Amino acid sequence: MSMKFNDDGEDLTENGEINVTPFIDVMLVLLIIFMVAAPLSTVDVPVDLPVSTAAPKKKPDKPLYLTIKSDFTIAVGNDTLARGGMAAALDKETNGDRKRRVFLRADKTVPYSELMEVMNLLRAAGYLKVALVGLEGTTVSEGQQHVDAP
Repeated sequence: MSMKFNDDGEDLTENGEINVTPFIDVMLVLLIIFMVAAPLSTVDVPVDLPVSTAAPKKKPDKPLYLTIKSDFTIAVGNDTLARGGMAAALDKETNGDRKRRVFLRADKTVPYSELMEVMNLLRAAGYLKVALVGLEGTTVSEGQQHVDAP
């Protein structure tokens, strides 16, 4: 509460106005802090992202799935096989068509290095069209989404 002095000889009277100067000072300090801290909280990696104008492709009638299980075993379709026999199994499934897209699925516990090793095996076998398979949303029951790998 503030007081106001009058020359009219009366006793001190109360001033009903709110003093907003401390409030403005605090707001300006907070504004400066946020202006300094905001650029520090962003990632500053210069990346030139490409723009895609491609229309989404329809899902093939019989997709070829290559699955990496949680125990790092590989399955083509429903058949589990050794890594050395992966190229022969893919050739058998695709009838030697190496331009056919392979949908790669991996358990979420599989390390990235294992996924990259299988992708390198696919490249060595001549299968360059690889699509990564993931789930839409946060629940398993919502369906699968196919994302093309570059």
